[in-house]
Amino acid sequence: MSTTAVPDVAVTAVDEGFWTRARKAGAVLLALGVLAAVLFGALATDQQARFTLSETEGGAALEINGTVGAILFGVIAAATGAALLAGVPKRWFTVLLGAGLVAFVLSFLCWQVSAAPEGRNFMPLVNVLRGTFVLALPLIFGALAGVLCERSGVVNVAIEGQLLMGAFSGALFGSISGNVWVGLVAAALGGAFISLLLAVFAIRYLVDQVVMGIVLNLLAVGVTGFLYERLMQTDATKYNSAPRFSNWEIPLLKDIPLLGPALFRGNIFLYLGLLLVLVIHLALFRTRWGLRTRSVGEHPTAADTLGVKVLRLRYRNVLLAGLVAGVGGASYTLALYSFTKNMIGGKGFIALAALIFGRWSPTGALLAALFFGFADQLATYLGAIGSSIPSQFLAMLPYLATILAVAGLVGRVRAPAADGKPYIKG
Repeated sequence: MSTTAVPDVAVTAVDEGFWTRARKAGAVLLALGVLAAVLFGALATDQQARFTLSETEGGAALEINGTVGAILFGVIAAATGAALLAGVPKRWFTVLLGAGLVAFVLSFLCWQVSAAPEGRNFMPLVNVLRGTFVLALPLIFGALAGVLCERSGVVNVAIEGQLLMGAFSGALFGSISGNVWVGLVAAALGGAFISLLLAVFAIRYLVDQVVMGIVLNLLAVGVTGFLYERLMQTDATKYNSAPRFSNWEIPLLKDIPLLGPALFRGNIFLYLGLLLVLVIHLALFRTRWGLRTRSVGEHPTAADTLGVKVLRLRYRNVLLAGLVAGVGGASYTLALYSFTKNMIGGKGFIALAALIFGRWSPTGALLAALFFGFADQLATYLGAIGSSIPSQFLAMLPYLATILAVAGLVGRVRAPAADGKPYIKG
């Protein structure tokens, strides 16, 4: 009992010091706000920064003078930082931090949009929002796969390989069959195959789970790369021309300003991803399966004592995670692109960061994935308007956002207690 009480006392002592997490975030936000007001305000122009509520330059828009907007939003960001630094109730921390970060981004956008060449000094919010969801989709599926595994006590570093194998299987079998649904099922099974290997070696043979995940990622890259060169490159028409899911428009909802065109004119992956977040959240926190899963991830010995089949539950959840991640991989090849070697490009690791940023919660993982998707979409938008920021830096933007989020914003987090620890039944 005393071994667990000491760390709790130490943590409490740290939390009650002056430099709490809120004050540290406030100091950083205050500095960012001052930087935005001074630097972005000086670089912005007097042109109107237009944020259109459509997909084009026309239609209704929110407009603000570039210089005024950059300074104003910078001051707002600094003010929220000052409020956090002064000390506010904990319940206001998330609200103020979110408001400050949004204000900083808006200050930056006022500079960029107003300084864009004539005819390109506008941001179509519908396109940006739609692009954010599209780019976040593989992250959502990958992070959900991580939630299912790690809530069960199995570290899932193999998300990258699961996504890649799902993308490859969907493209290959969808092309051979000419049926998009066959491709979707094959993608899910491809992701489950990587998960099966993870489950067998990590649960049955007690191989280090992090090392095993990295090995499986390399295996997926090697297998899909080899088959791509031998099959898809030699006959792309037969092996790499899978049919695509078309967009499904939801009547009435599609006409909602801004949100309608972005959310309710999407393909099956968008609707399925959002539905899975809801289903897994409810199942994890409102059902007996969820209670057992969380107990196995926290204290498998106690769960076993109460009659829970620990190893069987872990096998089942890891395989289920592979199915989910495989579908996420199919969102590339059955909706957007043809398959190319290593096309996931590190998104599996960003999904792992979204899992941590979201604190091992389905809804938290969704919000984190959208944050990273927005960073990716913002880089694309800035490149399209000819931003003065070097293209190399823009390409790094999603990964920089990942590092900053996990290192600076997530704060102290605790993974499930049994995460990564093999269970040996006595």
